[in-house]
Amino acid sequence: MKYLHTMVRVANLDDALDFYCNKLGLEEIRRYESDAGRFTLVFLAAKDDRELLDRDSETGPAPCLELTYNWDPEEYTGGRNFGHLAYAVDDIYETCQGLMDNGVVINRPPRDGRMAFIRSPDKISIELLQKGEALPIKEPWASMENIGEW
Repeated sequence: MKYLHTMVRVANLDDALDFYCNKLGLEEIRRYESDAGRFTLVFLAAKDDRELLDRDSETGPAPCLELTYNWDPEEYTGGRNFGHLAYAVDDIYETCQGLMDNGVVINRPPRDGRMAFIRSPDKISIELLQKGEALPIKEPWASMENIGEW
């Protein structure tokens, strides 16, 4: 398993970038904008993590802080501004089966062979991502429904 990123939602992207980059010293390493989804993702990293980020392109930039800016105004309450933790895993199906065998609910099963979500006892969402390419889609995962929130 490898730690990937933590996602937080921000109300004002300029203010957030000023804080995280200009004041805290993180560097913007990647940006993604979705006109259809009406959001912008900005990935930031600490200067000391640059070597890891540049070396390990297989699982993407890591470890990072992902700022999510939703273009439509929204008031974030009850921890809504914190999104999730993310980890890369060697085998998404094996990892999810092991979690299920230990009583963990798979809130968003890996139907696509690539991504799943679980929640901690404190309701923190955790994203599990398959290292490299997605695994071939297979049952019982392909037919599983989402359970609860993720």
